[in-house]
Amino acid sequence: MADRFTSSLYCPRELLHKSASAHAALQWEGEQEAQGSLRHPPADGFVPQPDYMDAEDAQDLIKPRKLVNPVKSSKSHQDLHKELLMRGGGGAEPKPELQRVLEARKREQRGRQKRQEEEARRKVSPLEQELLKRQKKLEELERQQEKDQEDMEKAPEFVKVKEKLRRTSFHSKDEKEV
Repeated sequence: MADRFTSSLYCPRELLHKSASAHAALQWEGEQEAQGSLRHPPADGFVPQPDYMDAEDAQDLIKPRKLVNPVKSSKSHQDLHKELLMRGGGGAEPKPELQRVLEARKREQRGRQKRQEEEARRKVSPLEQELLKRQKKLEELERQQEKDQEDMEKAPEFVKVKEKLRRTSFHSKDEKEV
């Protein structure tokens, strides 16, 4: 590599093939032509060529090996794999065993969650019980008032007039007393 830069006549085409930066070589060639002289290129624009190891050096290195997968090497995994191979893998079972197990777990979890929610609904605090009682009483009173109104609407007219008279008579007595 050093001998190609020592000669005063240097071939830039050789540089293009061996250089890591062809652009730098073209720039250098353009500058040299502009100056009128063709000398060896500057050393900072080039990446040195890698020096490959000899066969002797390669023997000293640790050679890479494929790592062993601990899951696949476990006895339980091997047994499961053998069982799946013996079953024939598919006609009888549309879903894999793992998927069935996971779905069963999800169903159980949903069931537990629903049971917990129902228990939480059942457990009503004393304050909530009292509020529910009051709400029921109010609803009953509203229903009773609606029923009375409907009965009044269905009643004959003379009953309505009599009822109005009673109301007015009560008001007038109250007014006299005041």
